[in-house]
Amino acid sequence: MASDIKIYLVKGKMMVAHDKFPMWTKFEIYVRGLKKEHAIERIYSELGSRHKMKREHIKIESIEEVPIESVTDPSMLKLFELNKVVKY
Repeated sequence: MASDIKIYLVKGKMMVAHDKFPMWTKFEIYVRGLKKEHAIERIYSELGSRHKMKREHIKIESIEEVPIESVTDPSMLKLFELNKVVKY
């Protein structure tokens, strides 16, 4: 199961100001998922909870599967090294 999990690089932009002059900010986030759809759902969930954003304020421009060697996020590398999960 762990070998089926892939790492995706999701690029897009999000609206951070909702007044007369909306401001869009670019983002690049590494996420794990079994399929692209899972990674997209994770992006909507994380950005919505962190920044209180609605889905219509998040525009995903590209999503691509990346090899583990090109990942620069240290927390993502640590997660990929795990070989088992212990539940209490």
